[in-house]
Amino acid sequence: MSTSRPAKAGYHHGELREALVAAGLAILEEGGDPASLGLREAARRAGVSAMAPYRHFSDKDALLAAVATVGFERLRADLAAADGSVSPPPCGEEPEVVPSEPPPPRTPPDKGEGTRARSDVHHAAEMDESDKGQAALVAQGVAYVTFAAANPGLFRLMFKSCSAAPPEALAKASGDAFVVLAARVAALVPAEHAADEALRCWALVHGMAVLALDGSFGAGLRGNVPAVVALAERLLALDARRR
Repeated sequence: MSTSRPAKAGYHHGELREALVAAGLAILEEGGDPASLGLREAARRAGVSAMAPYRHFSDKDALLAAVATVGFERLRADLAAADGSVSPPPCGEEPEVVPSEPPPPRTPPDKGEGTRARSDVHHAAEMDESDKGQAALVAQGVAYVTFAAANPGLFRLMFKSCSAAPPEALAKASGDAFVVLAARVAALVPAEHAADEALRCWALVHGMAVLALDGSFGAGLRGNVPAVVALAERLLALDARRR
């Protein structure tokens, strides 16, 4: 089913631009080739004349850039949601633990033992936060590959549109999506390695996404979103253990 707006109603109310972008997204969601996405077909779906889109888009590339911008905004939202899904438990009252019988008396620890105990607790807390950070990074990677597998036409258009000098809105949307990944990486590695590690992580998940879309992982995975996601989870978990 097309998600484009009803004929002419959007244009009459000054929403033609949004209607044309929605039409472009619908074409891609239905399996259309990004190469076939043009102003004429978008206008037809929006229920306006072939010349009406030129009020908002100078040419086909301008429409494609607008559609790609929405794609990056959606990707950023998915990455942020995945990152936030792995977070410390909300603050609140700790559950009360009632021992079945009184604990045996304990002699006071010497100063050295107390220092070691505090150090062990601090180290355990650091390890716990690091584990959560790694899990959040893996969750982002899975979300990235999932987005690509579920939106193949839009995903290809997004990065094709960014290959040259993209419009300001598209460049910003693309950068905002990358910042979600970069911020998580920066919280996990020394500052001097953060930029390179963020690029490495991006290259890893983007390569996986493209290989899956191209069928390079096998015909059985091409178009099989659950299978691609399961593979991404295994490979990214392996990468996290080696980091």
